[in-house]
Amino acid sequence: MENHPLYARIQSALDSIRPYLIADGGNVEIVEISEENELKLSLVGNCKSCNMSAMTFRAGVEEAIKREVPEVKSVEEISQIIPQ
Repeated sequence: MENHPLYARIQSALDSIRPYLIADGGNVEIVEISEENELKLSLVGNCKSCNMSAMTFRAGVEEAIKREVPEVKSVEEISQIIPQ
């Protein structure tokens, strides 16, 4: 995934909002970038269970990505189960 041509720009866009997520005990991770430039992300930490997560995702995360990387066609939040 790191080899995808948009990966570094997407990470940069996420880095611009990460301090706000981290301040609340959360973060966001890239799960997948498809060949069609469709992006799947996972909210982690407190962001995963926060009742404001949908608004944070749309108004913060998705907006930052679309502003910085307009080539991304869609941004989807998925629940990622991390094996222990």
